[in-house]
Amino acid sequence: MPRWKALASQHLRWSSPVAQGLVLCIITFGIILPLCCHRLLYSYYYIKSMYLNDMSDQFLAESYERGQEALEFWEASRSTTGSAGFSNIVKGSELLITVVTARRTEGKEFHYLLQVMQRLVSLLRGCGEGRRCAEVLVCDVESGPLDNEDAALLESQFLVVRRSLEEQWKNQAHVNTFEREKRDYVYCLRKGWELASPKNLMVLEDDALPRADFFAVIQDLLSRRFALHTLYVKLYHPERLQRYWNPEPYRILEWVGLGLVGATALLLILSHGTPFSFSLSTTHLLFLTLYIMVAVELAGRHYLLEVRRFSPQLYAVSPATECCTPAMLFPGNSSLRAAEYLDGSFCIKGNAKDMVLYQMARTITGERAHSIEPNLVSHIGAFSSVRANPSRPRLL
Repeated sequence: MPRWKALASQHLRWSSPVAQGLVLCIITFGIILPLCCHRLLYSYYYIKSMYLNDMSDQFLAESYERGQEALEFWEASRSTTGSAGFSNIVKGSELLITVVTARRTEGKEFHYLLQVMQRLVSLLRGCGEGRRCAEVLVCDVESGPLDNEDAALLESQFLVVRRSLEEQWKNQAHVNTFEREKRDYVYCLRKGWELASPKNLMVLEDDALPRADFFAVIQDLLSRRFALHTLYVKLYHPERLQRYWNPEPYRILEWVGLGLVGATALLLILSHGTPFSFSLSTTHLLFLTLYIMVAVELAGRHYLLEVRRFSPQLYAVSPATECCTPAMLFPGNSSLRAAEYLDGSFCIKGNAKDMVLYQMARTITGERAHSIEPNLVSHIGAFSSVRANPSRPRLL
């Protein structure tokens, strides 16, 4: 028998670790994971052609239903002025939440702002009698000829601030969308500080829907030492960008660490009472580390992060990522520094306000910025108020 055939025959026997490793990979990556993950939106196994349209339509239908319920809720509340209890802002509060909003020309029937405000009120009422988790301010940056109807509906319940007509004209004159969006953000940052002088300030965009544990996690975050020395904490990062295979160095360390821990546990299991004959050797440990790393990446890191919702203390804080500002926490008076940094930059496509803040935190001595995982808000905005919208929005 030729040497190569003898070698192949030796490695393909069941007693060979090579054969066992090959079988393990085929069963895991070819059978188990495809069966379990083909409906998971952020998994590599997700079958877009079969499920994306239906899931997107379901997401829009649920959002529309929530929007209509929120509209009914606030219309019923309008007859009782101040029933929500937030029309007067208390200065020096522990936390001020500024919700930035503008009128949408498309998707008005989803009433994103009303959804967010209804959720906030529900969570704030859960803080307990006589205890207010936060003050709430609505910052209406609509500069067009038509009113922001949803913001107007909330005026009897919340303090709603707007620019004067002269300021609106100056803001929209001869600037691109990204620069106008940045100026709106700066205005809301400064207005919130001017009116409330809070110990901490948060900015929510009007399509960032807080999750059920929102305030418990915020309180835990602010109690941690890092919060005293950070420019901002991002509370949301797009789920599709949360994979390990992204240019975030800390994720690589997390990925390798998870692989090593999982491989060690798997080795201890497989080496006792199973058909597999893996041993506590360096080669087998390295193979199973790669096996675990590939498995969790293909299944989707997003779903692994969801386990951390078990407790506020389990939420991970890491260096800030680049994209997106639906929900931002500015501890202490850092919102004033952020406003100054934004004011000193002109925003264009490719250098929007999120990129400016990210670069400032990286390049200015003494500044740091962080992100929290998993996300503390859900991004429900299928229709943008400042950019072109697709005719049929999709989740991916």
